[in-house]
Amino acid sequence: MRWLLAILMLLLPRQAGAATMAELQAQDARLAVVAERIMAANAALCTQTMPITGLILHSADQYGAEEREVLFPAGVLAIALVLSGSPADKAGLNAGDVVRAIGGHNTAALPTPGDGHMREAAFDLLAGQPSDAPIDVAVERGSQSITATITAPAGCRALVEIVPGSRLSAQSDGHVIQLTFALVEALDDDGLATIFAHELAHGMLHHRARLETAGVERGLRGEFGRNRRLNRAVEVEADRMSVHLLANAGYNPAIAAEYWRGAGARRVRGLFSLSRIYPSARARGDLIADEIARYLPSGAGPTWPNHLLSLRDQPFAH
Repeated sequence: MRWLLAILMLLLPRQAGAATMAELQAQDARLAVVAERIMAANAALCTQTMPITGLILHSADQYGAEEREVLFPAGVLAIALVLSGSPADKAGLNAGDVVRAIGGHNTAALPTPGDGHMREAAFDLLAGQPSDAPIDVAVERGSQSITATITAPAGCRALVEIVPGSRLSAQSDGHVIQLTFALVEALDDDGLATIFAHELAHGMLHHRARLETAGVERGLRGEFGRNRRLNRAVEVEADRMSVHLLANAGYNPAIAAEYWRGAGARRVRGLFSLSRIYPSARARGDLIADEIARYLPSGAGPTWPNHLLSLRDQPFAH
């Protein structure tokens, strides 16, 4: 996955203490745990998959000169975080390891995206490895050269990141899912799972491509007329799909209805209050409860929501 914890660190005041850094790392790990759980449990519903390794990378080009010198003394690509109990953890990889090769491909030869960082190219390389097959990751740890072999399950392919800022914001473009640090910090665990499942549903249902094909605009023009109607339609679809993603991941899908009806949604109401394309929080809770009553009466997975999956290849009517 691609994560922006590094940029968050750089934007903090220099006097930020260890507690603040620990808090940033904790929120980064929280999102990673929720994201990988939901993506792994719903691999069969996704048209694109990747290995779910629990390995989070960062690269020197995210940092200023002083930070690069401290964090990357031996290489330009390193492990930022390894999720406890994950395939990468079981393979013996550690935060701070310098990554030399992934699947036999030398990371020094990775191209840097024009408007991104080396870690995006490293994500693409890691995500392109076969799922449910061994992945060799060669690292340096001090004076040691180590090759760890990861066997990871398949999951939905998505590049998930925390972005800096005090705004409460979440978005997906079909490939990248972004939540602001302020939002992740404000959400409890059920709220975080609810919002992430909603954003993953956008990609799963090909919303960006379907809206673009239909000529639908976002932004200010997206708040009116046909644009508003179709922009709202995909938000409703994502809300309905989210309960199936939660159920497959072992969550009680009712947490989504409870979230939108409760104090949690009120705490982060700024995320949706400026746009008219979203139904009200109460309406969202009601439509999610209706989805559960119709298609998940047991309140648990596994579930195959073909009534929603069948929409992803259907163009919007003009």
